[in-house]
Amino acid sequence: MTWAPTPTPPTRAAAGRPDRGVLVAELTARLGAPHEARFVVDEALDQVLGPGRRAPAGPLGAEVVARARALAARRAAGEPLQYVFGHWPFRTLDLLVDPRVLIPRPETEQVVEVALAEVRSLCASAQIGGNLVAVDAGTGSGAIALSLAAELGPSCREVWATDRSVDALAVARVNLDALRRRALAPLPPVGLVAGNWLEPLPSRLRGEVRLVVANPPYVTAAEWEDLDAEVRCEPRQALVAGPARDGTDGSADVEAVLAQALEWLGRPGVAVVELAPHQADAAAPWARRLGYEEVRVAPDLAGRPRAVVARLAG
Repeated sequence: MTWAPTPTPPTRAAAGRPDRGVLVAELTARLGAPHEARFVVDEALDQVLGPGRRAPAGPLGAEVVARARALAARRAAGEPLQYVFGHWPFRTLDLLVDPRVLIPRPETEQVVEVALAEVRSLCASAQIGGNLVAVDAGTGSGAIALSLAAELGPSCREVWATDRSVDALAVARVNLDALRRRALAPLPPVGLVAGNWLEPLPSRLRGEVRLVVANPPYVTAAEWEDLDAEVRCEPRQALVAGPARDGTDGSADVEAVLAQALEWLGRPGVAVVELAPHQADAAAPWARRLGYEEVRVAPDLAGRPRAVVARLAG
């Protein structure tokens, strides 16, 4: 006869605690979205056990369960998932995000991709390797500026990030410090300055900037009223803009960035500015009237017009 140990009954601490699958099912019923429930449980595990730790077999720890339920309660109340977690991925970065800044979006990741392609073209056509100055106008969380710094590395002389919101710059500063701690390769100097678009840049940079990138506000006031409640949790001033000079609603800041960039760009140089798809037809003519010689509109991953690319020839 083979001896077998008597099964150990569940401890008082484990009794009633769900495993990962049961907890995901519970939170799915509350949130109505299985993928969000999985995200919430994984975030709770990361917060309690450390990033990347796998869920243990069997019942989850009481702290993990409590944390996941608390996160789900905030999400169920209408708070954006990115603010609930307090961070969100953007390209190679993991960024602090909170209600002081716009939530980074995949469309802007593609705008950065367009900007990097322009940098490669600039470096191939002109002797500016290692002497590239890039500016992120209206940086918010720092997503664009820090992506440029991380992905261009020492091939970039300087990266500058501006924002008229000192609260947004505080978030960008935290993200910059985190990037410096985690960086596996040298980074270019990154300057953060407060002010409207390119106005606060050091005067020595006039004619030295080769790349301007921006994700300015481009939602109209009427569109703002119809946005989902969770989008309206984001800073209104980072989303809503008035009309351009030709009356195109929501385009004032797109036009302003293109106009100011001309004062700072050297030759060759390029501005890459995110916009709403319906603004693309108007933006290209503005850029040409301002004095840019080569203008195109780049699509996002869904094929929608997403960024005006305005170049000054060498």
